[in-house]
Amino acid sequence: MNGANDPDDPLRLLRGSEVSAVSFVRDHVELHFDGPVLRSLSDPVGVYGGRAWRFPAPGSPDLMRSYIGETVDGCELDPERMLALHFGEHRFVIPLDDETSGGPESAHLIGVDDHGRTSVLGGMWIW
Repeated sequence: MNGANDPDDPLRLLRGSEVSAVSFVRDHVELHFDGPVLRSLSDPVGVYGGRAWRFPAPGSPDLMRSYIGETVDGCELDPERMLALHFGEHRFVIPLDDETSGGPESAHLIGVDDHGRTSVLGGMWIW
């Protein structure tokens, strides 16, 4: 685990974690990890089971729900381009570039507090 607002590797929180929920909120999508939450404020894209998807295109929510139960085995972060989670052959990408973000923030990662509850006390990172 890393400390709150560790700028070196906040995605370390997610490595080895299983997706417990995919939530579709009014203007964003969230991946839940039984504690930490990764919020995509820009429209995510990815590949699941060899099928490319782009949210909110038809069929993308069904493919995105398929990530539930998958475990993160790798992460990539290019603060000017994208944040990506790898799940074996599957990939979930949050675009971070200015053209796709639609605003000053593209993604949030919220950690867990000392009791394991989702809380900014466990760190919050914004891209």
